[in-house]
Amino acid sequence: MIVFTYPGQGSQKPGMGAPWQDHPSWELVAEASAAADRNVERLLLQADADELKQTRNAQLTTFVLSMVVLDAVNRVGGEAAAHAGHSLGEYSALTASGALDFADAVRLVAERGEAMQVAAEERTGTMAAILGLDDEKVEEACACVAGDVWVANYNAPGQVVIAGDPDAVAEAGRIAKEFGAKKLMALSVSGAFHTPFMAAARDRLRKAIDQVEFRAPQGIVVANVDAAPHDDQYAWQGLLDAQLTSPVRWRQSLQTLVGLGYTTFVELGPGSALTGMAKRAVDGARTLSVGSPDDLDKMLAALASPPPGTPQPPHIAIEGEHLFVTERLVVSPGAGVFTPLAGVDVGTTVEPGQAIGRVGTLEVRSPFAGLLMGYLAVDTERVTSSQPIAWLRTA
Repeated sequence: MIVFTYPGQGSQKPGMGAPWQDHPSWELVAEASAAADRNVERLLLQADADELKQTRNAQLTTFVLSMVVLDAVNRVGGEAAAHAGHSLGEYSALTASGALDFADAVRLVAERGEAMQVAAEERTGTMAAILGLDDEKVEEACACVAGDVWVANYNAPGQVVIAGDPDAVAEAGRIAKEFGAKKLMALSVSGAFHTPFMAAARDRLRKAIDQVEFRAPQGIVVANVDAAPHDDQYAWQGLLDAQLTSPVRWRQSLQTLVGLGYTTFVELGPGSALTGMAKRAVDGARTLSVGSPDDLDKMLAALASPPPGTPQPPHIAIEGEHLFVTERLVVSPGAGVFTPLAGVDVGTTVEPGQAIGRVGTLEVRSPFAGLLMGYLAVDTERVTSSQPIAWLRTA
């Protein structure tokens, strides 16, 4: 049972889009730039660390890159029955599940980042991670402080983030150390996210959320606010609204997924923070991260094998959500009528970059080498962008 997870703000880094620039999934960046009326490509390729860590830029670029990675994973046949995202990553999870349209999600994420940055500029706040202390003791440390400080993220066992007024956060950290915490680590953020300090941002974002159509998610999506799965599209409007001023219950979300039978956690997007959290929070979990095109084959190879310790008779093939390392999908570069290329038939050996057909005036080119096993679209069929056209066997 596979779940895709999506990172939040803080995973971004300069140049993180460069490995994907020549990949077919990079086309989503242009779509995102048009939807947000921002030059997302420049941010992903050229922004320095200071520009990229601005909330309005960090959130938009992290979301878009996660969607590029997801698209690339889907192109090689990767799918999951569940999705979960940390903070901002919840928008990625909802988009991946079909609950949000990509363009709508881009606009919501852009508005969210802008609203949170403005709120942080209006009221000074900070965040810090407390390591090596139980959740209850961290909550008690915050309660002992007269100033404004709250738990903002329950990330993993022994890893809790607090946020609020800088002096109150420092005092809560001092008390936490007295309670036995191993370390207090300040986070490089511009505000006290997921606390009442974000009330103004919540009010602004609510107006944008009300303008967007939500659909019922396909598969499981677990919410940050209550660590529970929700399949009612109307519930997600309130959940995203509440998320800005409520703690992220990530550790509890992972446990919810485990309780539902999920054992494989694949992080899609920049960084591998969620992979580390899953290792700490879930005993025996299989964890993977996909952050560059080089990771795609590694993911396929890993998912084509059963998890360690799983009994598997040698004559039984691995089926279902597990992926076959030898299979590749070629997808449509755009919308239109598909016409296969004359002479490229089932059994033809296809080279990387070779055209196998056309969608309207666009050539359908295979990113992979392999044997053409069959067409998934028929001659003169009208297809949509990224719809599977053909499948290859690479070995």
